[in-house]
Amino acid sequence: MASYAGRGTHGRVVEQLGYRVVSGEVPEGATLDPRELVGELGVSLTVVREALRVLASKELVASRQKRGTFVRPRAEWNTLDADVIRWRVACGKGESLLRDLQELRVIVEPAAVRCAAQRRTDDDLAALDLALGAMAGARGEGEAAAADAAFHRALLHASGNEMLTRLDDLMKAALQARDSLVHGSAGAAGDPVPSHRAVLDAVRERDPDRAAAAMADLLALARADADHALRTARTPEGRGRQRR
Repeated sequence: MASYAGRGTHGRVVEQLGYRVVSGEVPEGATLDPRELVGELGVSLTVVREALRVLASKELVASRQKRGTFVRPRAEWNTLDADVIRWRVACGKGESLLRDLQELRVIVEPAAVRCAAQRRTDDDLAALDLALGAMAGARGEGEAAAADAAFHRALLHASGNEMLTRLDDLMKAALQARDSLVHGSAGAAGDPVPSHRAVLDAVRERDPDRAAAAMADLLALARADADHALRTARTPEGRGRQRR
């Protein structure tokens, strides 16, 4: 996921303030004084105000007359926002995020592939074949993560259920964070092609039970990879890779 850090002074301030809020360095209910931030961060008042507007759009902060700008309760944050998710992972709070994502996938994806096995079209199979081919030929974590996302997006589309298809929008940012963590962790992810091919073969052969079982096996491997990546990230060597 792209960060604000490469977007000049404004982006740097968004990154700093967003990380502080999500990490709890600036706690819920605390007031953010723009003029104090000007002196602390060495930027203009305009830059600070623009950055706070970005955080407000993510529902991290709000402004009220006589109270100023303050950190909203976590329950009100847009926790599905890509930047909020990235900040959670960066500050070491990714474990609960990945747990929630895993539980959602276990509930949704086996049922989705059952539908896909019954309703898939030739176009759906072509999209899945293309994604699997990209997965097999991926060079580097970016290509691997993109191919994985494309495969699961195509599976949801193949379900023929518009609501299931839209779940990709719900899960996209969390999946990107998960894939970045897993594919960037040495030794975490094994060859993903066989487990994904097993799902595709069952969908191709219109076998809902086998498709659901293959997806359950795939998700078990995904959980093991995520657990390994989290353990690695907690070591000094892992933290060093994350900083790079």
